[in-house]
Amino acid sequence: MAMIASAVCLVVFHLGLIFWGLVPNLVSRPLHLALALPWIFLFVEGSRAYRASGAAFCGLGMAASLWVAWNHSELGDQYGFLEGDVQTGIAIVLLLVVLEAARRAISWPLPTVALLALIYGLFGQHIPGEFGHSGTPLASFLGTLTIAEGGIWGSLAGVSVSVVAIFVIFGAVLNAGEAGQGFMNIASAAAGRLKGGAAKVSVISSALFGSISGSASANVASTGAITLPAMTRLGYPKRLAAAVEAVASSGGQIMPPLMGAGAFVMVELTGVPYTAIMAAALLPAFLYFFAVWIGINGYASRYELAGLAREDRPDLRAVIITSAFFAIPFAVLMWGMFAARYTPQYAACLAILVGFAMLFFHADGVLDIRRILFRMENAVITAARQVSMIAAIILCASIIIGVLSITGLGVKITSLILSASGGMLWPSLLLTALACLVLGMEVPTTAAYVICVSVAGPALTKLGLEPLQAHLFVFWFALLSTITPPVCGAVFIAAGMIGENWLKVAVTAMSLGLGLYIIPLTMVANPAIMGLATEPLAAILALVQIGLGLALISYALIGVFTPLRRAALGLAGFAVLFGPVMLG
Repeated sequence: MAMIASAVCLVVFHLGLIFWGLVPNLVSRPLHLALALPWIFLFVEGSRAYRASGAAFCGLGMAASLWVAWNHSELGDQYGFLEGDVQTGIAIVLLLVVLEAARRAISWPLPTVALLALIYGLFGQHIPGEFGHSGTPLASFLGTLTIAEGGIWGSLAGVSVSVVAIFVIFGAVLNAGEAGQGFMNIASAAAGRLKGGAAKVSVISSALFGSISGSASANVASTGAITLPAMTRLGYPKRLAAAVEAVASSGGQIMPPLMGAGAFVMVELTGVPYTAIMAAALLPAFLYFFAVWIGINGYASRYELAGLAREDRPDLRAVIITSAFFAIPFAVLMWGMFAARYTPQYAACLAILVGFAMLFFHADGVLDIRRILFRMENAVITAARQVSMIAAIILCASIIIGVLSITGLGVKITSLILSASGGMLWPSLLLTALACLVLGMEVPTTAAYVICVSVAGPALTKLGLEPLQAHLFVFWFALLSTITPPVCGAVFIAAGMIGENWLKVAVTAMSLGLGLYIIPLTMVANPAIMGLATEPLAAILALVQIGLGLALISYALIGVFTPLRRAALGLAGFAVLFGPVMLG
């Protein structure tokens, strides 16, 4: 009952913020943290000592957050400068609680980076050379991070409160009902009969589901529970089945209209409207799944993989009924954003209310009160857990961003990238891609994107990239670690679910997911691919060119040809993709 009550409070608070009007940032953002802390520290399993320490962190963190919210008016007049030992103690408590919350939510890498950033901010004045800083008074440094809007209560926290949380709740409400089955039924009806049909069902369903969930791991765990057994039953090699699910699930995060949490963080960081980001991301996302589709065709020819049997595909009635469970809320969302021109979060609130009403209905037509109550409980608890985890990630990343801003370290790293690359764009892109891969190994995609773009984004824009172009490039490469060894979360989960060696799955996943490595580079080489809203004809021509190049490279990696022919196909593919840039 405590969990349900806490979850309901969290959901009602975040939905209420959209309808209540303007709430001061130093009220809404600390309350966001206070409501998230029980889901990180209390409602978890562990030893008695682990739970006791969690209760202590939760109590201290909630008290400090509520103190900031209660005293927001007075704190606003201090301009980020702490006054007295009590405020200093509260600042230290908040930083420690945020670091520990992130550690418990996603393990040690991100909080370790944040801790190193704090140490640099406190003692960086003792570092000789250009990477030192002039020093900041302790009261100002800690105060800017904890009682002003320049640290953990900064703009990223605002995105977490007012946008990300709303769309996470939307996804949780949809998934608590029969929307997931609707995704599967549409995918099965559309692609189940084709060669390699079970794998293509996984691609379509994961693209639909992943756009909402914004998490490759959650996507694998949910859609994989259905698609992996179907593929193994039809004789798919285990490594191929697991690779298909991992690659398709990773692509959900780059798939409009929602793109998980990253799209809305991008809105805040770039100032570009959400609709413009969605339009720019649409064709590259299509190309990613096109490349996966071509790869599946290659493997289907190699292993003679048939489609789903007629009895395993849903009939038209089942498709229509179950698809309504996600089509109606999605239609309300799209109507709100594009027809009524509401903000995305307000439109999402309306879609949540419609999705909540649809929890009362069942595809089988049976009225079951217990099933309705279970769905509601599942919706609010899932939403609370996911909102809290994202809050822990974003608030911890905000510490890093705050220190970069206070000390000027971000500008210095930008200068380092420019000097290391010799002031040339492509070496800078490769350095940025490598940084995204390394950082993303243990840091979730959104956090890896935020940190990387904060330090590398200015360098890329100085070298001629448009801000949105640079942000999409970094966001795509922040996904690399989902399928790229040594740490590849989506691969690990899929391999574990099917009982296959993870390294075999990773090798297959990298060949299927080649678009993840190539398409961000083509967005720089041929930026017309992002111009669907402004120059649609040029965008379509770029789509054809890039699609041809991806198909050639995909068949070179996977197709059943002689080694010489495969080498020729690969070279031809790279020539189609990057030949104009090299000649230019």
